[in-house]
Amino acid sequence: MDKTAHGLVEVKWGIDPAKTDWIDDVLLEHGIENWSILEDAINRKAWIVGIFPSQSEAQAEVSVLSALLTDFVLEKTEIRVLPDCDWKESYKAHFKAWQFGKLHWVPIWEKENFILPEGDAVLWLDPGLAFGTGNHETTRLCIERLVSFDQALDSVRAKKKETLRVIDAGCGSGILALSAALLGYTNIYGFDLDPEAVRVSFENAELNNLTGRVPFKTAGLDDGLLREKADVLLANIQADVLMRYAAVLTQSVADHGVLILSGILAVENDAVRNAFTQVVPTWRIESKVMGEWSDILLLKP
Repeated sequence: MDKTAHGLVEVKWGIDPAKTDWIDDVLLEHGIENWSILEDAINRKAWIVGIFPSQSEAQAEVSVLSALLTDFVLEKTEIRVLPDCDWKESYKAHFKAWQFGKLHWVPIWEKENFILPEGDAVLWLDPGLAFGTGNHETTRLCIERLVSFDQALDSVRAKKKETLRVIDAGCGSGILALSAALLGYTNIYGFDLDPEAVRVSFENAELNNLTGRVPFKTAGLDDGLLREKADVLLANIQADVLMRYAAVLTQSVADHGVLILSGILAVENDAVRNAFTQVVPTWRIESKVMGEWSDILLLKP
């Protein structure tokens, strides 16, 4: 008798948090949809997790993934049965509510008990959806820049918030674009090369009653920007891609606008800064480090 007949099988690998983006790229490149990456930014831990209907299927998928990730050091595989349990329950131990300024990012299962401070806004997140929940340092760096920009808006920008254009390039789960909507921006657009990411972005919008507020589409940097000028352009993408598209990204920023870059390892920051400085030498540039990751903020004169 198959011992998994009454429950799903969870396979879990511990991985180096600094390697999550690279491993995610491997999964996307090979069209592997059975695995998700979980991250605990506070405790600096990460895992690859898969949920399968049987032990035999789990073992087969482990073999496939092992062959693809031979260059990465993985911890011992944990395989366990999840009897009479929704598989999403296994995510709850790894995701906690967090906030920056007046924005909160809260797991959906805390909705009934969460008390939102007056004047604040909340984005509900479902860790069962792929592409993360904003816990990763790269997303947090972008969000903190976005919120800080918003807080300083009255003193540094003559334009009204409703007229500002916000673009989320490589939107992933749509968290940055949807956070901008919660901040009150209305001219927002997000795109990602992966159609699955775009689908999840729409699901997150629906989860937060933001359907129709942010258009998302499947596109890459070559065709996603469409010569649009953004007052706030967010690009949470790999460092090598950012450097390759430095000219395209900077050309898409409006006068007095900001370009927020993330997905950059701290050790890569100087190289990325140099690449963009060569393209826009007169722009003001600054950066910040969070754990092993960093961001770059460029302000156009």
